[in-house]
Amino acid sequence: MKEEDKIKVCHLTSVHPENDARIFGKECVSLAKADFDVSFVVAGSSDKIVDGVKIYGVKKYSNRYERILFSSQVIFKKAMEIDADIYHFHDPELLKTGIKLRKRGKTVIYDSHEDLPRQILTKHWIPKFLRKTASNLVELVENRRVRKMSGIITATPFIQERFKKIVKTPVENINNYPILSEITNSATWNEKRKEVCYVGGIFVERGIFEMVQAIAKTQIRLNLAGKFSPSTLITEVEKENGWKQVDYKGYLNRVEINALLNTSMVGLLLLHPMPSYQTSLPVKMFEYMAAGIPVICSDFDLWRNIIEGANCGICVNPFDTVTIAKEITALTENPEKAKQMGENGRKAVETIYNWNTEATKLVSFYYHLLKLTK
Repeated sequence: MKEEDKIKVCHLTSVHPENDARIFGKECVSLAKADFDVSFVVAGSSDKIVDGVKIYGVKKYSNRYERILFSSQVIFKKAMEIDADIYHFHDPELLKTGIKLRKRGKTVIYDSHEDLPRQILTKHWIPKFLRKTASNLVELVENRRVRKMSGIITATPFIQERFKKIVKTPVENINNYPILSEITNSATWNEKRKEVCYVGGIFVERGIFEMVQAIAKTQIRLNLAGKFSPSTLITEVEKENGWKQVDYKGYLNRVEINALLNTSMVGLLLLHPMPSYQTSLPVKMFEYMAAGIPVICSDFDLWRNIIEGANCGICVNPFDTVTIAKEITALTENPEKAKQMGENGRKAVETIYNWNTEATKLVSFYYHLLKLTK
């Protein structure tokens, strides 16, 4: 297709980096491969073309309050310069920008990555006594503004159902499943070590203390990859007896993560039962499965259906460090069982939980919206 005949789409973010896995690596690249003319406006980036996607950088405001006040203005200005057919934004703070684009006759999509009102309940920078009030207020404002969008994309079925109850516009769920080709499981089980791993953001609510306390009750090592939040949290975790059995890797890129998964026998995902976590579909769960290693995860209804349905891991009480330790030991001492669970998880990702099916849904949703707005 000639460049001038392509449908112009523009993704917008004031928060996420230019290499964000969902926005750039999955959505933008998939749309470019589907012959859309794709632009991506990113705060703090520079102008370039990567994998067929035109990236445009705008000023980044590091202070949270300055970002909310001013980022939307510079992003809106750049968005209007691009003059796309479809605008697709990824941050709740850009909802007003989305409304301004709608008033100019543009087709606009709000991509809700998280259940924002429930997520507010875990924000460390909001005083605990204010979180419930803030959550209710955020839900009220978000609900009112999303009604003015052309369409909504969500990252979980729970968020999709929430918005379907309040809007008349189309709502499509695009799960954040892994790209199979990015995750290798080339190591044989003979090459694996008696080690388990956790990859992702390291917060109290994501079970860092429980992981370290459980590993202390075993003879196993824990490979820990990711950034502590807040950064001072690491000083508290280092006081735990189990820290001497932890190999802290810091932030790892995709190649380094693959190498870590190849040598580990089990992936841990021991999130606390926060409302936003219980209905989430964390990409790390599916990356563990894609890497062919069993998962030990929190016993949430949604997660249990996936893990037990595929027979690819164990669901536990995330606070029960004794049971967690027993399950870690049982799997690492029984490599045949662990290997079979890992193979089951890989098959489930190959057939169900992969990005290919979600990319098809994304492209179809774009065409559907264009028909509705003509």
